[in-house]
Amino acid sequence: MPLHTTQPLADQLRPKNLDEFIGQQHLVGPGKPLRLAVESKTLFSMIFWGPPGVGKTTLARILAKETDAEIHELSAVSAGKDDIKKIVGTNPSPGLVKKILFLDEIHRFNKAQQDFLLPYVESGILTLIGATTENPSFEVIAPLLSRCRVFVLNELSPDEIREVISRCLKTLETKMSKEATDWLVNMANGDARQAITMIDNAYTLYEKLTIDTLKSTLQNSFLRFDKKGEEHYNTISAFIKSMRASNVDAAVYYLARMVEAGEDPKFIARRMVIFASEDIGIANSSALLVANAVFEAVTKIGYPECAINLVHGVVYLAKSPKNRSAYDALQAARKDVKELGNLPIPLNIRNAVTDLMKDIGYHEGYEMYPEVDDYLPEKLKGKKYFKEIKNTVKK
Repeated sequence: MPLHTTQPLADQLRPKNLDEFIGQQHLVGPGKPLRLAVESKTLFSMIFWGPPGVGKTTLARILAKETDAEIHELSAVSAGKDDIKKIVGTNPSPGLVKKILFLDEIHRFNKAQQDFLLPYVESGILTLIGATTENPSFEVIAPLLSRCRVFVLNELSPDEIREVISRCLKTLETKMSKEATDWLVNMANGDARQAITMIDNAYTLYEKLTIDTLKSTLQNSFLRFDKKGEEHYNTISAFIKSMRASNVDAAVYYLARMVEAGEDPKFIARRMVIFASEDIGIANSSALLVANAVFEAVTKIGYPECAINLVHGVVYLAKSPKNRSAYDALQAARKDVKELGNLPIPLNIRNAVTDLMKDIGYHEGYEMYPEVDDYLPEKLKGKKYFKEIKNTVKK
């Protein structure tokens, strides 16, 4: 049995280089941008956009270490201008020491704070690495965003979570059954930090890892568990599912929980805009207009009054009929695109912009209003993506 240590398991396991890093091969694999940055010891400002527990902080630390840079970590939730001033120093100018500012939850920095940060990034005094779970296009001011490369980080695959679990077990010198591993992979939902923390908590308390001991960690409020992050995603999930079920009271309740917790109103409104097209769709196209109006209202007004705009929109969306046929059509078409690639487009609907194109049949036989209008590639002739379904709404 390994010696007990006060160091959290997550810190013990934290990768020290890209070769130890799990996931995000589109960024850290051979020939990929962050791998190239490390190999050339090149630093540039960037924003990591992705869900919790996928390695944003770890990547920032690896980049700092491998490029011989000094890293300063701040959370935008609690940091302000004075914290940035301390990092920059009394006589700010680009120096021999490369300074990285890792700003977690950069979307929590308001416009004035981002404006204050901009000159230091622009001049190269600071290299910014921002981390966010929100779309930076909406949350980061355009001048700052234009000086950063945005990298999208994906949730870890089940196999990658299994690899994380395997490293945990090796470090703890213990074992876990396949059933318990499968349960934890499902519970982690692509979040490595959640998997590691549950193992750490269960092993610390019980020195064995079973489904029961892992479950028990969720029932103990004193454990070192990211309750804020978990509650954040559990509540928005319950909120969306309540609107989907046309359960107005539940939707309003979960909205109230988010409002009272100080959840960013734009975060709530943005998901309402998505919901309007994904779940309501063509059953009530006005829902998208209402959701967009709510988003615009909360942007202009802010708390506390914008809660009234939110609940107005929530009741409307929850009571609207639901029809996912447009969303389902897109998903089915995307599946074929991914599996079959760019199939040849029929010649008669190609754009003939040169004589050569016309000679080889581009646009030939095209009719504006044909009786038969199967415009799909030959391999997909007759395929139906959009399927009419009956609108659904619970009274």
